[in-house]
Amino acid sequence: MKKYTYLFALTLLIAAAPAYAQIKTPAPSPGAKFSQDVALLKVEVDYSRPSVKGRKIFGDLVPFGEMWRTGANASTKVTFSENVKVGGVDLPKGTYALYTIPDEKEWTIIFYKNTSFGGVPGKDFNEADVAARFMVAPAKLKEPVETFTIAINDLKNSGADLELTWENTKVSIPFSQETDAKIMADIKTQIEGPSANTYYTAARYYYDEKKDMNQALTWINIALEKGGDKFWILRVKALIQSELGMYKDAIATAERSSELAKADGNLDYQRMNEKSIAEWKNKK
Repeated sequence: MKKYTYLFALTLLIAAAPAYAQIKTPAPSPGAKFSQDVALLKVEVDYSRPSVKGRKIFGDLVPFGEMWRTGANASTKVTFSENVKVGGVDLPKGTYALYTIPDEKEWTIIFYKNTSFGGVPGKDFNEADVAARFMVAPAKLKEPVETFTIAINDLKNSGADLELTWENTKVSIPFSQETDAKIMADIKTQIEGPSANTYYTAARYYYDEKKDMNQALTWINIALEKGGDKFWILRVKALIQSELGMYKDAIATAERSSELAKADGNLDYQRMNEKSIAEWKNKK
C-alpha cells in the first residue's frame, strides 16, 4: 500500500511540475518592436529597453570608448526596406545590427551585417561586416529619460532621424532616401503612359491565350515604336502575323528578328525563326 501511495504522490508531483515552470516575472529589459513609414520606405526596429534604476549610465554602466549593443539582451536590429544613406553613407536595404561606441563628445555609429550575435561581436568582430560607420555628436537632454528609447522623429519627405535617448543623452542618427529622382521618374512614366514592355507583355499574353490577334498586333507594333526593334519582340510579332494568316509579312518580320538575333549572338532565336519561316513558306 505504501508503494502505491508513493507512486501516486510522485505522479502528482510530476504533473504539477509544468505549472511551476510557467511562472513568469517582468523582464528587466523588456523587448520592443516598431515600424515607421518614412519617405518611400519602411523602417523597422527590434530592441530591448533597460532602465536607469538609479545608476550612472554613460561613462559607467555603458563605458566610454567601448562597443555597446545599443540596448540590452540581443543586439538591436534595424531594417530598411529600401536603399538609404545613414549619416551620409550609402547603406543597401536590409537588416543590420546597430552598434555604437559612446563617448563624451562623439559617438561612433556602426551598422553591422552579421545580426547573429547575442550582444557585441567582441573578438569575432569583422571589419568586412561593417556596412556603414560614421560619427555623430550626442546632445544633452533637459529632462532625464528613465528607460532607453529608440524613436524615429523629424520626418521629412526624404528621410528622418533615428533617435536614441537614455539618462541625460540623446543621439540622432540621420537617414535619407533619394525620393526626388524616383518620384520624378514615376511622374514621367505615368504621364508618358505604358512602357514598351507593358505593350509587349500584353501582346504576348493575347498571342499565348489566342485572344484578339488584331489587338495583339496593334500592341506589339506600339511596343516596337516605343522600344525600337528587338529580336524577341519581332519574334512575337511574326507569330501574331502568322495567326492572322499574314504569312508573307510574318516571314519578313522573322527574317528581321533573325538578323538582330545573329548580331546579338542568340542562336536560339535564329533556329526558332528559321523553323517558322520554313513552315510559313509552305502556307503562302
